[in-house]
Amino acid sequence: MNHLPRFLAAALLATSLGAPLAQTVLTGDGVVRVKSAYPVDETIARLKADIAAKGIRFFAEIDQAALAKGAGVALNHRSTLLEFGNPPLGTQFVTARAEAGLDWPVRLLVTQD
Repeated sequence: MNHLPRFLAAALLATSLGAPLAQTVLTGDGVVRVKSAYPVDETIARLKADIAAKGIRFFAEIDQAALAKGAGVALNHRSTLLEFGNPPLGTQFVTARAEAGLDWPVRLLVTQD
């Protein structure tokens, strides 16, 4: 149950980005990696459109590279964090186990290699 939010995020990623199953990897640390066939801006736009189309609540888009730059730190790549979720469903997980709040809302990190 600890990795359910990550599996849900991976399913959303794979369907939004048309990624073949072979490009979706669940690592030993529970991080799901999906390689997009699209540029970063299009990947973000596709994810946000798919989230909206599914009626999932979108919470935030955080440009981590811009935040780093504002702090005087240069990242060597783009890094955008997207947060979204289904409050009634997420609340059930958090009610059952408080630590589930670490995975809810769902977060996706879109980076450029």
